[in-house]
Amino acid sequence: MPKAIGLITCNYTTSSKDDVFLGRPVASMPFLGRYRLVDFPLSNMVNAGIRNVGMIMPNNYRSLVDHVGSGKDWNLDRKNGGLFIMPGTAFGTSRTGARFLIRDLVQNREFLTKNHERYVVLSTANFICNVDIRALIAKHEASGAHITVLCKKASCDGNIDVVTFEAEDGRVKSMRQGVKFGEEAFLDYAIIERELLLELLDAFAAVDHLDLFEALNSEYGRFRVMIAEFDGYMKPIFDKASYFQANIDLLDADVLDELTPSGRHILTKAHDNPPAKYEPGAKVSNALVSSGDRIFGSVQSSVLGRNVVVEAGASVRHSVIMQGVVVKAGAQIENAIIDKNNVVPAGTELRGTDGDILYLKKN
Repeated sequence: MPKAIGLITCNYTTSSKDDVFLGRPVASMPFLGRYRLVDFPLSNMVNAGIRNVGMIMPNNYRSLVDHVGSGKDWNLDRKNGGLFIMPGTAFGTSRTGARFLIRDLVQNREFLTKNHERYVVLSTANFICNVDIRALIAKHEASGAHITVLCKKASCDGNIDVVTFEAEDGRVKSMRQGVKFGEEAFLDYAIIERELLLELLDAFAAVDHLDLFEALNSEYGRFRVMIAEFDGYMKPIFDKASYFQANIDLLDADVLDELTPSGRHILTKAHDNPPAKYEPGAKVSNALVSSGDRIFGSVQSSVLGRNVVVEAGASVRHSVIMQGVVVKAGAQIENAIIDKNNVVPAGTELRGTDGDILYLKKN
């Protein structure tokens, strides 16, 4: 029997002002041609045998609900348990970009009380990673921790939205916002005993505008909060640059294999599209091309979503093209993110730079 229930919080924004995040929740951002960011935490939970998953929704939830539906594609359309769509609340006064807002957890307390599994797996949808949650729960049990948080040492100075845990011998002493090289970056995955979580919600009722881990900042001496190190591929998605780079990273076959190991596949909504078609004269190298695409022109070092058309004489290089885009004859695209359902006119040149990726909003 599963030992845990899952809870994914999707009702938050990043501090980034990039247009790429406007109009849709971060969790429903298209990724790698065929996925949405929420597919990663959802698949990680399902791969661990978790069959009760709650998703706390933002107010602009339409695209997210359209994608996950009843949970059928993750085997979560069940008579007992399954996928639960739950309401989120308005954000409080926390300055740290709360992603596990106490107010959200309190509002959805019934989800925590009507299930009887021992643990709750908390997650967001901002990190691209494939987590073995079974192994994480086993590590949590072996350590005797009250809470286990998944972290990875930062390889560079990171985004202000990423949380850092300061620890001694693996035990958390404090947390703060922002991460620098060598520090423990929180990957927004945590294991906590369900009964303890309910107790904490009661204890912190007066500060329900805070993030759970922010509220715990004065209590880390009383609770045993342990760090579990993650050693696989990970990419935080908090701005346009990190979103673009995460897509481009996965053009490396070794990185893609690391993200999708045998037995822990990333699941997504099924689409009944024909396979991609490469027409005579097409030139494609180092690219991820999705179903329904028709390629007449040139595609290099790029990621294409479903039903993209690249006409003869058109060129796409080092770019991310989302679904339904038509690149007309002779158009040139480089260092760009082209959002859904755009038509790039014939002869148009859309070029960004390595340091400033061009973004064309959808429709």
